[in-house]
Amino acid sequence: MPDRRPFERLPADVRPVNYGLCLKPDLIDFTFEGKLEAAVEVKNATNQIVMNCADIDIITASYAPEGDEEVHATGFNYQNEDEKVTLSFPSTLQKGTGMLKIDFVGELNDKMKGFYRSKYTTAAGEVRYAAVTQFEATDARRAFPCWDEPAIKATFDVILIVPKDRVALSNMNLVERKPYPDDENLVEVKFARTPVMSTYLVAFVVGEYDFVETRSADGVLVRVYTPVGKAEQGKFALEVAAKTLPFYKDYFNVPYPLPKIDLIAIADFAAGAMENWGLVTYRETALLIDPKNSCSSSRQWVALVVGHELAHQWFGNLVTMEWWTHLWLNEGFASWIEYLCVDHCFPEYDIWTQFVSADYTRAQELDALENSHPIEVSVGHPSEVDEIFDAISYSKGASVIRMLHDYIGDEDFRKGMNQYLTKFQEKNAATEDLWESLEQASGKPIAAVMSTWTKQMGFPLIYVESEQKEDTHILKLSQKKFCASGPHNGEESPLWMVPISICTSESPASAKLRLLMDKPEMTVALEGVTSDQWVKLNPGTVGFYRTQYSPSMLESLLPGIRDLSLQPVDRLGLQNDLFSMARAGIISTVEVLKVMEAFVNEPNYTVWSDLSCNLGILSTLLSHTEFHEEIQGFIRDVFSPIGQRLGWDTKPGEGHLDALLRGLVLGKLGKAGHKATLEEARRRFKDHVEGKNLLSADLRSPVYVTVLKHGDATTLETMMKLHKQADMQEERNRIERVLGAISSPELIQKVLSFSLSEEVRPQDTVSVIGGVAGASKLGRKSAWTFVKDNWEELHNRYQGGFLIARLIKLSVDGFASEKMAAEVKAFFDSHPAPSAERTVQQCCENILLNAAWLKRDADAMHQYLLLRKSPSSTV
Repeated sequence: MPDRRPFERLPADVRPVNYGLCLKPDLIDFTFEGKLEAAVEVKNATNQIVMNCADIDIITASYAPEGDEEVHATGFNYQNEDEKVTLSFPSTLQKGTGMLKIDFVGELNDKMKGFYRSKYTTAAGEVRYAAVTQFEATDARRAFPCWDEPAIKATFDVILIVPKDRVALSNMNLVERKPYPDDENLVEVKFARTPVMSTYLVAFVVGEYDFVETRSADGVLVRVYTPVGKAEQGKFALEVAAKTLPFYKDYFNVPYPLPKIDLIAIADFAAGAMENWGLVTYRETALLIDPKNSCSSSRQWVALVVGHELAHQWFGNLVTMEWWTHLWLNEGFASWIEYLCVDHCFPEYDIWTQFVSADYTRAQELDALENSHPIEVSVGHPSEVDEIFDAISYSKGASVIRMLHDYIGDEDFRKGMNQYLTKFQEKNAATEDLWESLEQASGKPIAAVMSTWTKQMGFPLIYVESEQKEDTHILKLSQKKFCASGPHNGEESPLWMVPISICTSESPASAKLRLLMDKPEMTVALEGVTSDQWVKLNPGTVGFYRTQYSPSMLESLLPGIRDLSLQPVDRLGLQNDLFSMARAGIISTVEVLKVMEAFVNEPNYTVWSDLSCNLGILSTLLSHTEFHEEIQGFIRDVFSPIGQRLGWDTKPGEGHLDALLRGLVLGKLGKAGHKATLEEARRRFKDHVEGKNLLSADLRSPVYVTVLKHGDATTLETMMKLHKQADMQEERNRIERVLGAISSPELIQKVLSFSLSEEVRPQDTVSVIGGVAGASKLGRKSAWTFVKDNWEELHNRYQGGFLIARLIKLSVDGFASEKMAAEVKAFFDSHPAPSAERTVQQCCENILLNAAWLKRDADAMHQYLLLRKSPSSTV
């Protein structure tokens, strides 16, 4: 790891009690003026006050002890490296309370952090700017001088001075709006005092918006703010929010503490959304749904993101992590409970099965690398925080909380959660505090079990063998760390305390036996299980481990895939475990290809989604060989029976999951060059473009990607035109993500240049470049060259931030040679990206793993793919 910069938290001599904050943004010159009047407590006599401050110029500062004369600061010493300022006073400030006043100016930057400007176009086509905020993790200090650490909580009184034709919002409800004395075009908007809260959750928005509103069952005013003229598109999120607030109130048994909550769509936004207390900000694509133009997966995404951000209103906002080290708890918890909430609102989404392919398997993939990190990372300097907004904090965090919830049981889990939230409300807590509450509620050794999952990286591979003794089934289990590079050998393997459940074919969905495996090896006896029953570990795929069965046990499980007697999530888990073991060289990839062919009768969307993902990985890997076409043939064979059954058009009685499955299957067949699919896609695309018959939103992605992959300059031009005409950000993103599928070199260049053009929102450039890199061997090479050639601009655009890490991962992860790994490493050695150092290491490791995988298995795969096609074969 990089040398850690020395870092000190702010001194504890002076603490804020209340921030009185008045801000006046200038939406033409992109600056703002600010006045801070903070009620503070001097805890230890001192002649200086140290605060966080970045890109702000202080004009004057003074301190007035209660009932005494005002003292003016004689110097402001900025430590820019550490984003701090020291105010020096001519005399000692004595213990007690007083008022700190600071006048300052700052800039409305274009970096999507702090108090920044967001560009939008009015209905008349005029370009304008809104002023918005993004403070997590450490950017409140760009909007006003403050004690910008999560544990230094205070109340906030906010006043915004804004043009009178603009909407002004903050965390709390508006209490007064009056004309501004110095300028008749401005108004002064005053908001109610907030509860005690952390600076990173403060928010303001000034711009032009419409809204829809409702009251939740428990009386909270809920509004969704949308771009002007698009209020309709806020209705879906409004429904979800209004259902979700009472759900959480009931789940935690703690009421929502503010009088209102606003959800607002922001045009330029780096993350998916941000949980500011009472004023949650979103990317447009994470909030807006148009009944005609939004696809099913967008609805699901909006529901999940709304569920996630609203969970934070309790878990994160009411009780806040003590320091960024505990970020994972905040994010992992919200990433788990968003699924609980969506399952409550939309049981037809079968969302918990989707969790396994979206979060659980993704986390395992990353966590098997040597360059993974423990869930809990001690964070010092704020520049290290961005690094941990990754799949480990979110997805592994959510997965171990799901495992914990299952281990404790819902009733005791809720009891413990309530105790935790009640005990620490308006305060700060650490991971251990939550374990303590859950331990008291459940009587189980939560802290001991969970520290094995949060303090060490990686997870176990559990090897199982069985033997039958009369009607007792004896299992021998052993655990070892699972490594992407193959069996763990060498020094002692770390140990986990693994909650294990075991089911049999008698009742595939419920545990016959539960145990806690806290040793390297264990033997378990299952009474009354006869030799004709199969036995499976981890029903529901809840435990965060992979399972390797003895050959005979595996043999008995595989028919459960064909006859669907294994539940969907377990069919998925079994296949995913085998795939990752092949990737790690523990078994041959050919074995997995054979298992994949057993999914001919598979009806479940999520199972297909995971299969599709793994076949995509194989396809990328084999694009480095001479037989890439053979794997396309394999993909066509695996997907055409289900494609045949589904057809192109919605049938009566179909729902959300059928729509998702159809899009997935047609897209897969189209990309792989399935003739009938390609012809139909071209026909429907033509009708769509000519306005004869518009494609349903769910069919657009698969059709677009199919015609582009097998298209020419005219196809690309037509897609660019559709992009320009699209009124909805969702449709624009849909097009941006697939443009890279085009296959000719000069058109690929055109798409890459387009990614940096004005036509693409800055946060979306990443998905255009990623789309090129992921589409073909040529695309991958071109995208990497493009990133290197435009590094200055890209790095500058994302200023550290996690988008730069995502960009790097998307553009280099598919390479598969030692030479490329060395090239990537060399490039980032000479062009450092501090917030993405770990990502670069992970990418280089992945490239080397791909190279080893090819060396090991390419020939065998080639043989298998050829043999299954030859007429005389009996495979």
